[in-house]
Amino acid sequence: MDISIVVPLLNEEESLPELLAEVDAVMKTEGYSWEMIMVDDGSTDNSWKVILDLKKKYPQVRGIRFRRNYGKSPALHVAFQVTKGDIVFTMDADLQDRPKHIPEFVKMIREQGFDLVSGWKQNRKDPISKTLPTKLYNGVNRLVSGVKLHDMNCGFKAYRSEVVKSIEIYGEMHRYIPVIASAAGFKKIGELRVEHIARKYGKSKFGLNRFINGFLDLLTITFLTRYGKRPMHFFGFWGVISSILGGGLLGSMYLLKALGLTGLIAPFHISDHIPALFLGTVAFLLGVLLLSTGLLAELIGRSSSNRNEYLVGETFD
Repeated sequence: MDISIVVPLLNEEESLPELLAEVDAVMKTEGYSWEMIMVDDGSTDNSWKVILDLKKKYPQVRGIRFRRNYGKSPALHVAFQVTKGDIVFTMDADLQDRPKHIPEFVKMIREQGFDLVSGWKQNRKDPISKTLPTKLYNGVNRLVSGVKLHDMNCGFKAYRSEVVKSIEIYGEMHRYIPVIASAAGFKKIGELRVEHIARKYGKSKFGLNRFINGFLDLLTITFLTRYGKRPMHFFGFWGVISSILGGGLLGSMYLLKALGLTGLIAPFHISDHIPALFLGTVAFLLGVLLLSTGLLAELIGRSSSNRNEYLVGETFD
């Protein structure tokens, strides 16, 4: 099969028929063999009934229905496990992604060898209350993750099948699939400018908490991808630095006191400058705490069932 399209959705009953009609038209024009996996993430409207009706008209439709709302990441994860296409697309169900761009994505993957191609909604049809935070969000993403995409969170993406079969997403990590894929060794990540249109039906699921949670998730995924199998390298480094600074400060203070020279260096004067003593003690104890945390993380990691799981691209004998 050429293409699998994964569409996670929540209360999008009105938009689904139009989405299928647009996708079907593109597929017929290009001659692709395809499937669409619709994941109903606990909708409270008639979305599931609409999906069942669409199946009668479009045999390419496959449906997955969650008993309750779990979120976009679980929906994508479950669908990725059952895709059959050589190229896997993700699209939002709100008609803001234009299926007409599908052949351009396919060309970039098949002819230019990209592992992953992300859409870039350069001219967004959203209010400034959404576009301005989005620009800030993407700027921080590029700085922290090192993955240079203008629109990390764009739902319109295409992947070689191997990519989605090799990674695991959970929680709200769907925002950072390019970061996860890059950490897994899929380094050829491209970007395609796509048309963005205003929402036609339903209500946006956008909220301020999305950016707060997104930043916390970015810190989590950055740490896991860089230090997940060697946490002591992170905690140990800062633990040693803190211990040396704290221990050095305390040692200097006591040495000066023993030599009767504390009056010569005011910052180390224990009686009049207690904060210096406090700072040294806190820094030293913080270092010990970080080193202990690193050791515990190493013990937990070495007991993990996937401690020696690594992605192998290809082998030969």
